[in-house]
Amino acid sequence: MKTVKFYTLGCKVNQYDTQNMREQFLRAGLKELGNGRSADIYLINTCTVTHKADVESLGYIRRSRRENPRSKIIVTGCLVELDGKRIRKEGADLVIKNKDKHRLLQIFSRKNRVRFKNPAPFFQGISDFEGRTRAFLKVQDGCDNFCSYCKVPLVRGRSASRPLDDIIEEAKRLVNNGFKEIVLTGICLGAYSSVGTAYYAVPTGKSANVGAGFKPAPTVNLSLVDVISALEKIDGLLRIRLSSIEAGDVTGALIDKMASSAKLCSHLHIPIQSGDNAILKKMNRKYSREDYLRLIKKIKKQIPGIAITTDVLVGFPGEDKPNFENTVTLIKKMLPLRAHIFPYSKRAGTAAAGMDREVDQMEIKRRISKLKNIVESCARDYKKLFLNKKMDVLIEGRYKANPRFWEGHTANYIKVLVVSKRNLANGLIPLKIKKIVEDYVTGHFC
Repeated sequence: MKTVKFYTLGCKVNQYDTQNMREQFLRAGLKELGNGRSADIYLINTCTVTHKADVESLGYIRRSRRENPRSKIIVTGCLVELDGKRIRKEGADLVIKNKDKHRLLQIFSRKNRVRFKNPAPFFQGISDFEGRTRAFLKVQDGCDNFCSYCKVPLVRGRSASRPLDDIIEEAKRLVNNGFKEIVLTGICLGAYSSVGTAYYAVPTGKSANVGAGFKPAPTVNLSLVDVISALEKIDGLLRIRLSSIEAGDVTGALIDKMASSAKLCSHLHIPIQSGDNAILKKMNRKYSREDYLRLIKKIKKQIPGIAITTDVLVGFPGEDKPNFENTVTLIKKMLPLRAHIFPYSKRAGTAAAGMDREVDQMEIKRRISKLKNIVESCARDYKKLFLNKKMDVLIEGRYKANPRFWEGHTANYIKVLVVSKRNLANGLIPLKIKKIVEDYVTGHFC
């Protein structure tokens, strides 16, 4: 067994986990293959946040088996937590739960009686991020919120945070390997806390069970702001970006930090899900539309020019047209740069799965279409604020649709394209914003 191929579905945390497992396999001497080539081992890191994610995850198992019938297929990630039997029926040779990802290679080698070169038995963090200029760094896992539509707490478990020393060590490795921007991520990022019932670290000792990954929490509580402050001190790290964070976790201290920091990007992704109070209550969200709008107003007042992106869930059981219109008006008021808009997907085991008054699927599609048009208009209005202004853009690579252009993002997450014959990859380039085109803007050299 000499080659391996990876498939990842879902969130940034899953992408981070795949990178961690990738490095386990590469350290053990295997070679990673890309699309179009059959491998000895396939590793599929699944997602189960929606029914579509389930279907896609299972599809990758069948695709891998067709590509190489004699291969070994390893399946891990969120779908395996409650659907292991179904995954085995689809053809998986080994099913690994999330709590055992850190020792996946060890389990695989024991089950298949294979000896690898330099096998890494335990979680050791990452030092690279395949195919990306920005590296994701997981600082937290699990969720205690239990929103009524969400399966994530059932498959990821309770909130757990990484020790600050581990985070800093990993960030330094990434910076030393050329990464200038790090995206802090977690299942519930704002829940980061060094004091709590769950606190995970690099396992020690010979124990192979999940308990080996936990140690007593320190007595002094550190928050996400403390993590950011420590990362700011790393030479060569130019940008720190936050992934999705809940409205209730956007504290005054975090807003102050973002307003004063030279490295923390002026961009917050704060899910709203619905702009209607009755629906928010049924969703078990911990805020009202008024709370959310007050927060956005406070953020924008203290951090001029900040980008707000969000998530919206359309078609929750009982959502009638007035409920939906409240979401529309809220979106118009908050003026997001982007919004991820999802149709409601019934998830077994969640409180919402038993709710009546399901919304017609065609009506959901009409609402999503309307909301997308509104978000596009809001995004255009937001980008107009920066026309003819100079902004630093971290270049991530060639623009796939037209390789004449280089593609990158500003600190406030505006996608910028610029033409150049020079190699701009991974450079922080000052550009003047000149024109808005669809979901991006074009820039000229200053």
